[in-house]
Amino acid sequence: MDALQTGLVMLSSFILLMVIGVPISVATGIASFIAALMIIPFDVAIFTAAQKLVNGMDSFALLAVIFFILSGIIMNNGGIALRLVNLAKLLGGRLPGSLAHTNVVGNMLFGSISGSAVASAAAIGGVMSPLQEKEGYNKSYSAAVNIASAPAGLLIPPSGALIIFSMVSGGTSIAALFLAGYLPGILMGLSVMIIAYIIAKKEKYPVAKKVTLSEGLKVVIDAIPSLMLIVIVIGGIVAGVFTATEGSAIAVLYSVILSICYRSLKWSDVPKILIETVVMTGIVLFLVGASSIMSWVMAFSGIPAAISQAVLSVSESPIVILLIMNVVLLLVGMVMDITPAILIFTPIFMPIVTQIGMDPVHFGIVLVFNLCIGIMSPPSGSALFVGCSVGGVSIENVTKPLLIFLAGLIFTLLLVTYIPAITLFVPKLFGVM
Repeated sequence: MDALQTGLVMLSSFILLMVIGVPISVATGIASFIAALMIIPFDVAIFTAAQKLVNGMDSFALLAVIFFILSGIIMNNGGIALRLVNLAKLLGGRLPGSLAHTNVVGNMLFGSISGSAVASAAAIGGVMSPLQEKEGYNKSYSAAVNIASAPAGLLIPPSGALIIFSMVSGGTSIAALFLAGYLPGILMGLSVMIIAYIIAKKEKYPVAKKVTLSEGLKVVIDAIPSLMLIVIVIGGIVAGVFTATEGSAIAVLYSVILSICYRSLKWSDVPKILIETVVMTGIVLFLVGASSIMSWVMAFSGIPAAISQAVLSVSESPIVILLIMNVVLLLVGMVMDITPAILIFTPIFMPIVTQIGMDPVHFGIVLVFNLCIGIMSPPSGSALFVGCSVGGVSIENVTKPLLIFLAGLIFTLLLVTYIPAITLFVPKLFGVM
């Protein structure tokens, strides 16, 4: 059976399993095993699939993802969000629709620390939505701002998505990926703020009251300990003081100490935090293992090479190829969560990227940026559902204002895609490339 037939069997099996409600990780493993049966005997397929499942999870680099998950959950329960919201108020407080800008900056700060778009949409949106409603903001507008800005933190390090990409892509430098995420992540947030500003100006949303110098200094001083997590972890990784895995363990220790200092972490919270971490870790690890089976089947049957040839046969222009890649990833992001999408589509697109001379670090950021947009897009974006729930609005009501922000984010994505310097400037500046 050739690569095309194997790919069709895998894809059709995967879609069918998803339609009948099988969890995505299980569907990935079963679809991959069915495809494997098309090219090798049953006994070899089941032995190899089991081996790939275990070996896929047996990675030291995955410890970094686990520790960053734990660190984020501790911070979600440790009184960090309110201090970052106060800092965000200070940074965006004198612009029209200041609470909307506070929401965006808060999501960027909290998302980068927690490493979760859903946690950001829930934590920052939960604080900001009642305040915006009290100030007379349209609920759909407020929810759209929160949803559109929630994924920005996934590009701003430390980012679990970038760690997973590093592992799947064959060892792309984590330090380079982390530094490369800063400018695209900031641009993502700024694009939401520009659109929020235009709408706020039109709707005459209020400006926050002026803050005195002493009040501003107090807010900054309160937020510095939380922000130091990023400085310590990213600074240590870039400087070569410790690896990303060691940095993630330091992030856990620091978040525990900070939460104890804030007196917001109780012994009674520990079981809940650990259980939540184990559940999330189990989901991620099983996804990685199941995707390892899929990656092996695709590589064995030559699916990535066949897709690469098909795409390159459409056009030899990198501009057209990158556009096709973006369209595919945007569509995938709308129906698939970010972790399985990275695990499945990195091996597919990597040969194409190599062929057109695109830097793997640049590709990693473009890939994650696409999937970040998917998280906040209908029909099944996780940040979309959480943001609507927190904002007290229906998906139908939030879709119209959200499409305006979506257009701005896609424009920013195209800038990041076609201007590599936006991504590569900072890692080159620090000499990690």
